[in-house]
Amino acid sequence: MRVLTSIVKFILLVGFLYMFVCSLDVLSSAFQLVGGKAAGDIFQDNAVLSNPVAGLVIGVLVTVLVQSSSTSSSIVVSMVSSGLLEVQSAVPVIMGANIGTSVTNTIVAMMQAGDRNEFRRAFAGATVHDFFNWLSVLILLPLEAATGVLYKLTKIVIDSFNIQGGDNAPDLLKVITDPLTSAIIELDKTVISDIATGDAAARNKSLIKIWCKTEKITVRPCNHIFAYANLPDLAVGLILLALSLLILCTCLILIVKLLNSMLKGQVAVVIKKVLNTDFPFPFGWVTGYIAILIGAGMTFIVQSSSVFTSAITPLVGIGVISLERAYPLTLGSNIGTTTTAILAAMAAPGETLANSLQIALCHFFFNIAGILLWYPIPFTRIPIRLARALGNRTANYRWFAAIYLLLCFFLMPLTILGLSLAGWQALVGVAVPIVVLAIFIIIVNLMQTRCPRYLPSRLRNWDFLPRPLHSMAPWDRVVMSGMAFCGTRCCCCCKCCQKTEDEEKGGKERKKSQEMYDNPALTRDDEPQEAPKETVKATQL
Repeated sequence: MRVLTSIVKFILLVGFLYMFVCSLDVLSSAFQLVGGKAAGDIFQDNAVLSNPVAGLVIGVLVTVLVQSSSTSSSIVVSMVSSGLLEVQSAVPVIMGANIGTSVTNTIVAMMQAGDRNEFRRAFAGATVHDFFNWLSVLILLPLEAATGVLYKLTKIVIDSFNIQGGDNAPDLLKVITDPLTSAIIELDKTVISDIATGDAAARNKSLIKIWCKTEKITVRPCNHIFAYANLPDLAVGLILLALSLLILCTCLILIVKLLNSMLKGQVAVVIKKVLNTDFPFPFGWVTGYIAILIGAGMTFIVQSSSVFTSAITPLVGIGVISLERAYPLTLGSNIGTTTTAILAAMAAPGETLANSLQIALCHFFFNIAGILLWYPIPFTRIPIRLARALGNRTANYRWFAAIYLLLCFFLMPLTILGLSLAGWQALVGVAVPIVVLAIFIIIVNLMQTRCPRYLPSRLRNWDFLPRPLHSMAPWDRVVMSGMAFCGTRCCCCCKCCQKTEDEEKGGKERKKSQEMYDNPALTRDDEPQEAPKETVKATQL
């Protein structure tokens, strides 16, 4: 019975993983239906794209809208190939696409908010990708704007080799997922590219395919669900968005439950030890680089960094993969997604091959430069420390995860884009004081923790400021009271918002603490200062 139960659980796990990956694909299609034409319109303004900062945030916004860096990159390639955009102006857009693609695994991490410890680790594992991308851009975007180093380097590579067109990139994952996803929806992604390149007729076209090509290059009517639904793109996109998010959340919860039930006791200890143990001295430093190669290889196989990083996020949440091991896997995933783009660019026609390949190589060298900045020396692995600190903060105030998501991927890019449209004087006038203030706050915070004696007595803590400016507790009371009002006055469905207060009182903690003792090897917290607090609470109960 144990063997049979294990086999059934494994089959269910594979099935849920399959549905999880398919739901990500459908989610991407839904976002393209909802915001694809808007993305094409954003790309059409070439005067704005000539501003590096505006190009960066446009890359972020468009990739968030279409939920695919491959789609946004292909739009840029189309514009460069048609002569509407220069390669040098396209480099910041590619950097922005690299940032925007990390929103998917951040959303996946938010689905584990039910358990405080799991959410702490999962959110840290997801946002380490965000911090790596943002920190790389903070260094490399000004460098590229001042010197054009990525453009010049890739130009040298293109001119030095007689590069010939090749085959299309392998489509290994699509072979498995296409039978299901193509039965649900098929999109004509050329419509977005046509809008971006100025084709006025494309505005009246639907993204939903009606006629599909077969392997023999013959056209036949499409047979997916929405082929003859006679619904506008927005309505179909909203329907698919709701269904894909529902399936995504359900599959993720069931995957985590299955993994927790399968990986118990000594099995969990062995798996965690194998995945997170370094090679013996003096080769311990090699382990991280092998993890980078594994991440690149796995992403090359599945052809999607979003799918790979979203798949390891639940494993980080339940403690199978440590944050220190997830970091190099994520860096490898960044490289893997660029190699796929390079192979795809090599399949371009001869007249557009050089430009297409140069953009793909810019993406590749951007990620290589980021790894050289933030990985080889342990002291420079700042994204790990920032992600862990953010994970601890969001575990205490789980509503802050939604604020972070909206701020980093929507509000901040939109604000920067608006200032860029107003002119560089407005951008500099607003951005410089904010950046100077942020640097001052970071330096004072570091000195408060490491060497407070060198600070004036008034700056040794932030107590002289109003409490809402240096503590999230007042904001937490406002949010919790708002959720309580929603739960009591709006609808009974919102009563789940009161879970945080119940957990603080110990009402819901008994079941979770019992799970923690059932599977201690996986749910042991990575943060030593937080673990005793949870353990003491569970012991008292």
